[in-house]
Amino acid sequence: MQITERYYTQDEYLALEEMAKFKSEYINGEIIPMAGGTTNHNRLALNLSTGLNFAFRQQDYEVFMGDVRLWIPDKNIYTYPDVMIIAGKPEYYNNRNDTVTNPIVIAEILSKSTQSRDRQAKFEDYKTIASFQEYILIDQTKINVMQYVKTGRKRWEIREYDIEDEMIALHSVLFQISLEDLYNKVDFEAEQLEEANPDS
Repeated sequence: MQITERYYTQDEYLALEEMAKFKSEYINGEIIPMAGGTTNHNRLALNLSTGLNFAFRQQDYEVFMGDVRLWIPDKNIYTYPDVMIIAGKPEYYNNRNDTVTNPIVIAEILSKSTQSRDRQAKFEDYKTIASFQEYILIDQTKINVMQYVKTGRKRWEIREYDIEDEMIALHSVLFQISLEDLYNKVDFEAEQLEEANPDS
């Protein structure tokens, strides 16, 4: 990913983002184009969001996918998580209905180009959000999910799920999904071909 050389104000970034064909993150004045998603990435985000949306029919939670922007004030960051869960009503930043501030759960689909940032720097950024309670990292190259649950101030419990596990249970909301349903139609062979032929 290429990083622009100049620094932008928030207003400049938001104005550019409204006209842009592709989404970009805003990190402390820098605009960083986001990598394009793969079909497996889309399948995983859709499988999780569909399950959540169905489960929340009678619950006071909402699920949002990658087009809704997240504002992280302590880090001066705008970003687009793959999946967010919000309890009650969304809290909008500056009355913009495309930018929220209060997720309790965030899920990211890991890709080769983003997994290092998703696992480390982005997690640290998300931790500064007061409402944030749970982080889910979903690998698109194999059946593997990492779950981080906040148990106290600066305390997080980690759980790993792989092919031997059957169900993933969230802690912040009443929701379970099987690994079979989460990875439904995910094509690992296509992912391996892409890694073997990155320029094709």
